[in-house]
Amino acid sequence: MGWLSFTIGLVSLCSMAFTVSGIGANWGTQCSHPLPPDAVVRLLRDNGFQRIKLFDADYDALRALGKSGIEVMVGIPNDMLLTMASSVKAAEKWVAKNVSTHLTTNNVNIKYVAVGNEPFLETYNGSFLKTTFPALQNVQSALIKAGLGTTVKVTIPLNADVYESSTGYPSGGDFRADIHDLMLAIVKFLSDNGAPFTVNIYPFISLYTDANFPVEYAFFDEKATPVTDGGTSYYNMFDANYDTLVWALQKNGFGNLPIIVGEIGWPTDGDRNANIVYAQRFNQGFMTHILGGKGTPMRPGAVDAYLFSLIDEDAKSVQPGNFERHWGIFNYDGSAKYQLNLGATNSGALVAARGVKYLDQKWCVMKPSAKLEDPQVSPSVSYACGLADCTTLGYGTSCGNLDARGNVSYAFNSYYQRNNQLDGACKFPNVSMITKTDPSVGSCKFPVMIQPYYGGTERTVGSLQKPVILASGLILFLLKIL
Repeated sequence: MGWLSFTIGLVSLCSMAFTVSGIGANWGTQCSHPLPPDAVVRLLRDNGFQRIKLFDADYDALRALGKSGIEVMVGIPNDMLLTMASSVKAAEKWVAKNVSTHLTTNNVNIKYVAVGNEPFLETYNGSFLKTTFPALQNVQSALIKAGLGTTVKVTIPLNADVYESSTGYPSGGDFRADIHDLMLAIVKFLSDNGAPFTVNIYPFISLYTDANFPVEYAFFDEKATPVTDGGTSYYNMFDANYDTLVWALQKNGFGNLPIIVGEIGWPTDGDRNANIVYAQRFNQGFMTHILGGKGTPMRPGAVDAYLFSLIDEDAKSVQPGNFERHWGIFNYDGSAKYQLNLGATNSGALVAARGVKYLDQKWCVMKPSAKLEDPQVSPSVSYACGLADCTTLGYGTSCGNLDARGNVSYAFNSYYQRNNQLDGACKFPNVSMITKTDPSVGSCKFPVMIQPYYGGTERTVGSLQKPVILASGLILFLLKIL
């Protein structure tokens, strides 16, 4: 069906028909050293974010959002769908604890409950096909019973593989054949309850997975050759994919259903196409595109979107790719990665987090006297990377130009910082040492982590999970012995 229809199956997208202003963000918390929730909320307010999307109902995050006025979408993770689907009582209990209490006691402006997260991904092999819709129904019933049926809306953040195009163009859009009836039942339920359809858009993923994808079509500069669908020209992937969804809804009698872009963004590291230049170009292009209020050819007007994501998450799974830990517009410490005008601050630039406290300015590196051929080096690098984060190492990454010794030092330091600079975390047998000289080189920054915040708990070296065993080929690459 050609590259356009191929990407439609991979990418997630969406928009909104509600009256909106400003931009939202996704706040993920899979971080080894997360910023305190209060600091994140200050960061949101300083940058003019008016909406935030959570992937769970973390108490500390919701408490910090109290009285901020920021509109909140709380999440129910996929592993809770079976419980929510099996028991209305369980849904009522969840709503009472995670919605009603925060609304009344903490003055949190909760507007949506996201039931699951992309539960119909084909890679899940149907694991959540039987539980998602019943869970949605039970949560809605619980909201109604709590007197919140008209003020808090349910939705399901979906991946764009729930729809497809028979022609490769937006006008051929319809829901995926194997879940067509289920999708129509969900869409009707959302429509009946005045709730939006939420989808996530990722042009980067198409560029990552398809070597023939036209790079310029991912951006908003109108430098790409347009795709013509009847009398309509599409100059970027966002509009084309968004309108494919609009056509799918319209074709099935729900052409006016509000759409939310649940996630959209571009990573800055971990892949040759994940870099600061492309991320700034994409996100600024998207902001300019939606701030004009033009919308898309099929759905003119305001677009409601949540950037993915707010802050890097160094503890996320890298199964989809090393870029998974680098989606933030802010670094792990709340510092801005690049210039980005969200249309909400006087400076037209991102405002960094305030009052961030760091660990001491020291690093763990490879000893100058140690030899790369030392039999302790390879297993030490594997151990360090398996328990920390080496996703900035490799071809086309920000630290891709380090030499072999630099790669080893980066791995050691990542483990050392992850473990709060404990002396025992820089005891790789006869090959490591602590230094107060910053080993950063050019674009490759050796981070010093922020002081840990774990909601009152501390982690030590021994409390970390079992290390990931890295492939021998990766170790050889990092040591440049190939």
